[in-house]
Amino acid sequence: MPDFALEAALAGPVAGVDEAGRGPLAGPVVAAAVILDPARVPEGINDSKKLSAARRAALCAEIQACAVFGVGIVAVEEIDRINILQATMVAMTRAVEALGVAVGHVLVDGNRLPKWDWQATAVVGGDARSLSIAAASIIAKETRDRIMIEADALHPGYGWASNKGYGSAVHMEALRRLGPTPLHRRSFAPVAQLSLL
Repeated sequence: MPDFALEAALAGPVAGVDEAGRGPLAGPVVAAAVILDPARVPEGINDSKKLSAARRAALCAEIQACAVFGVGIVAVEEIDRINILQATMVAMTRAVEALGVAVGHVLVDGNRLPKWDWQATAVVGGDARSLSIAAASIIAKETRDRIMIEADALHPGYGWASNKGYGSAVHMEALRRLGPTPLHRRSFAPVAQLSLL
């Protein structure tokens, strides 16, 4: 389970940052930044991928009620213009900016850091090691999932309420049958190939 060991070794406040939605064929990429209050950490925070949807939603609400958090979103048009890696870095930057407070250090899940002025450390597997990063992973995934569920109602047939824009069999079949929507990432190969047909 993640803990506060990484945060405790750094000058605070320490923000954890993680993203959701780097791999899907549709929808935005979303990042979250979270500064937890060590005295008010909700029980059960873990890597968002290891939580049930119901538990993740409940924890998201608990974290938002007691922590400082920010969310950064990069829409499809910008992803297609600057590429998904750069879009992820932009989303992370926007998330830290959205905290609205001075940050002493930023812990970022993964092996790359955005080019920014904050003191920061990239932490591979960070959502399984740092409570702050795990909390950010929960907010990022929950925020993006809600966006895709709402998008499913606007663009029925692609199964986004369940696949969240990833290339599932249902999504790929609908792409071939219905074609791309404005929310599809045209810079991603499966969508680009269908767009040329």
